[in-house]
Amino acid sequence: MADPRIKQIKIKTGVVKRLTKEKVSYEEEALKTEEKVEKMKSENKDEYEIKKMIEVLQESKMMVPDTLKRLKAGYADLENLLTKEEDLSETEEYKAGKVILEEAKAVMPS
Repeated sequence: MADPRIKQIKIKTGVVKRLTKEKVSYEEEALKTEEKVEKMKSENKDEYEIKKMIEVLQESKMMVPDTLKRLKAGYADLENLLTKEEDLSETEEYKAGKVILEEAKAVMPS
C-alpha cells in the first residue's frame, strides 16, 4: 500500500498549485478590466456601463487578498509537511512539492 504521507504531499501540492494560478488569474483579470474601464472612459461610453465595469473590477481586486491569504496558509502547510517528511525527498511527489513552493514564492509579496 502507498505511503499516506505521499498522498498528503500530493494533496497539499495541488492546493498550492491551484491557489498560485488563481492569484495570478485574478491579478490579470483586474489589470485587463482596469484597462477596459479606462478605454470606456476615454471613448465616453455610457456611464451605467462604466459603473458596471468598475464593479467587476472591484470584485476582481477583492479576490486577490483573499486568495493570497489562502495561498500563504497552503504554502506554510506544504512547507512544514516537506520539512517534516524529508526522508521522502527522493519521491516524485516531494520533488514536485518543492517546485510548486518555488513557483508560489515567486507570486507572493515578500
